Amino acid sequence: MTGDQPFIDYYDILQVNHSCDPKILESAYHYLAKMYHPDRTGTADTTKFSQVIEAYRVLRDPDQRAEYDLLHSQNNNGSKVKFACGDEAPIEEQSAVSDADDHAKILMFLYKRRRDNAQNAGIAGFYLQDLLNCSDEHFEFHKWYLKEKGFIVLTEHGTLAITVQGVDHVISLSRTTKAEQLLIEQSNNHENRAQS
Repeated sequence: MTGDQPFIDYYDILQVNHSCDPKILESAYHYLAKMYHPDRTGTADTTKFSQVIEAYRVLRDPDQRAEYDLLHSQNNNGSKVKFACGDEAPIEEQSAVSDADDHAKILMFLYKRRRDNAQNAGIAGFYLQDLLNCSDEHFEFHKWYLKEKGFIVLTEHGTLAITVQGVDHVISLSRTTKAEQLLIEQSNNHENRAQS
């Protein structure tokens, strides 16, 4: 960012507090990148998607973040923060991010199971609960959510298995993650060429 360009508040773009830790920064990035991804029906926004990628590219690098923080302190306009940091974050936000991660783990595990053993793809619920190391109540919530979305089913043997919709969801998430990584790499390569 040069002196001729207007100041862009990367923390505001990622909706995080300027003192947030890298884990909160990464969670906010993944959430917003998925929301604004061009392939996302209903919330796609290529401009915001590009802004989120650029903001994360700068803030994830400790040296670039330190330089940016100097600019930020001079230009801070008191923008509102949605993703707070550390213990300041409301339990609902922390739980939602954690739940999304757990849902992805369950689906990925069941996806691998379906690929490796298509005729016997079911897994006992307690095994998945142990994998997540979560309480009975939280696991019931995860099962309810994934069943209501149509991503998993209860088999005739009482085990849990991924559905076609669940497989499609895992593939879609994998493609989105790969596209995000490619965009970050391209952005880093472009910056390295510009600095040379």
